[in-house]
Amino acid sequence: MDQQTFTRPDGGAARMAEDGFFRIAAATPKIRVADVEANAMAALACIQEAARQGAGALVLPELNLTGYTCADLFLDRALLRACEHAVERLLGETRELPILFTLGVPVAYEESLFNCVAVCCAGRLLGLTVKRNLPTYSEFYERRWFAPAPINPMRPIRYAGQEPVSIGWGTVYRCIDTGLEDVAIGVEVCEDLWVPAPPSIDMAVSGGATIILNASASDEVIGKAEYRRDLVCGQSARLYCAYAYADAGEGESTTDLVFAGENLIAENGGLVARTDLFTCDMAVADVDLDRLLAERRRCTTWEKPAFAHGARGVVDFSYLGAVCVAGEEHPAAVPQLMRSALVCDRVFARTPFVPADRGDLAERCETIFGLQAAGLKTRLAHTGTEHAVIGLSGGLDSTLALLVTVRAFDALGLARTGITAVSMPGFGTTGRTKGNAETLARALGVDFREISIRAAVERHFSDIGHDPAVTDVTYENSQARERTQILMDLANELGGFVIGTGDLSELALGWATYNGDHMSMYAVNASVPKTLVRHLVRYAAGLYGGKIEETLLDILDTPVSPELLPPTGDGQIAQRTEDLVGPYELHDFFLYHLLRFGFTPGKIYRMACRSFAGEYDERTVWSWLRVFYRRFFAQQFKRSCLPDGPKVGSVTLSPRGDWRMPSDASARLWLTEIDELEPVS
Repeated sequence: MDQQTFTRPDGGAARMAEDGFFRIAAATPKIRVADVEANAMAALACIQEAARQGAGALVLPELNLTGYTCADLFLDRALLRACEHAVERLLGETRELPILFTLGVPVAYEESLFNCVAVCCAGRLLGLTVKRNLPTYSEFYERRWFAPAPINPMRPIRYAGQEPVSIGWGTVYRCIDTGLEDVAIGVEVCEDLWVPAPPSIDMAVSGGATIILNASASDEVIGKAEYRRDLVCGQSARLYCAYAYADAGEGESTTDLVFAGENLIAENGGLVARTDLFTCDMAVADVDLDRLLAERRRCTTWEKPAFAHGARGVVDFSYLGAVCVAGEEHPAAVPQLMRSALVCDRVFARTPFVPADRGDLAERCETIFGLQAAGLKTRLAHTGTEHAVIGLSGGLDSTLALLVTVRAFDALGLARTGITAVSMPGFGTTGRTKGNAETLARALGVDFREISIRAAVERHFSDIGHDPAVTDVTYENSQARERTQILMDLANELGGFVIGTGDLSELALGWATYNGDHMSMYAVNASVPKTLVRHLVRYAAGLYGGKIEETLLDILDTPVSPELLPPTGDGQIAQRTEDLVGPYELHDFFLYHLLRFGFTPGKIYRMACRSFAGEYDERTVWSWLRVFYRRFFAQQFKRSCLPDGPKVGSVTLSPRGDWRMPSDASARLWLTEIDELEPVS
């Protein structure tokens, strides 16, 4: 894969060190059982290729220098001696490569033989991690040859021409180079992952490991691959870490077993890279250490538990030695060669709130509808209310709110005629939206009313002395507040309450009239972003079919607009929201990464430039990012007094739960950073 970087006026890739990305790899070299020299050369080829691709860490399979299937040959002193010499040779061959890598070797220690992983970097043997859990069941028979890592610390040894070399389990290898302080690597071996309490728990919780490397030899049987992927993803989610798993493959003895060489890389529960079964390939991925640490800091239960043993030790390492050997003139700075591990080659979803898989999307839509309807159902039942009032504009948000309300009424066994959908045409209402509102309401069997606001708003203009020819913010907001007054008073008359229609994206931007459409008695869409609203409405269209589907599809095809300004001469919508505040797909991207992970504006900008390349140029992304931050800070006062509404996702803005922010917080720090990012014209 060709390496790509973000284009920046101050040097592009150099700034990526600030963004927390780190490239890791897992590979399966083709081996020959007991041919240590050939296996060492195969390992070297993998190490060199991983370094060429910019990886900062590489994990190779368990016992890859000998083969996992050596059986009683493990006890042969000639094999053990050959392995030690091979490690020493590989350390010499890789002195100038800024990459941490593992080698699977059997190591004799006093009267015991251990299944070890040698952790190497820049010509230095950092340590020998010993397998803690040895399987002796079914096809496995490791205790015939190996001893498990003892609980108590072991004294360092001399190995591969170096001393003292730490040996034991649970060691965390921590980078001390400037800009790479978040790189902390723990190592476990195959079965260590499959037990109830893997060593990686202590390495992550007590030792601060952000990356776990697993050197494995997992034979293949039906159904095992799926289970193995679940284990890797689950551990990465539980520990908020990156998890790289390298599996033995071609060349292992097939006397009784077959090894498929599936390599996996997961981050925080998601599989970000994998190789196909029965290949000798390399999985490479950019993992976001910044994101992982943000998750740990956000989770207040991430703390050292009373029962934790703690990391068995911490070994500091540096990539700088490799570059100094290679003739780097400025060893105090993070070398450019090493920085290649920080240049993100990862594609980020343009719509992070929306699953890419169609099947997952349908399931997500059904779940969200269920959550929204359940929240409203509970509120209706608690208040003993059998009436609901909705301002139905013919736009997306009010359409979704109506669909949710219908679900809630159906679940309670209430007549849909208890739902009053009100069309309130004003100065900007078009025939298309007005017609769709009425058609949808009647097709769903709810009570429909039309109440024009024109005369009331014109009288209001007269009362406050406003010239109706001046189509300013007063002109627009007077209409929104008049509509809200009608809905509130109608709800009082019917003994019901007003259903809020505003969505999460509008709340983030403050795109709502204070004490107008900003207010309701229960806001069902408050945690649903605009990019997801579209998919929910489309999903509902498929469920209903017929006239309802036809109407919903036309609503989806209608430009998003508050319709507060007079239409064009041919009766079309003149006021398009995205022309005024920016594309919602960009704003939802910004919102997700700001709230979910606390990323900086610079990181979000560079991620967006990459994700939306070909659709928006860098200046467009930059300009709307500035609008987003400016509005996000300035409009907090509206979010500080939001009505109740159900949480349906991991990102919400409720002042009572997920987002508590002072209304008078300064945006200066963030806007200054954005101004520094301004692309050169």
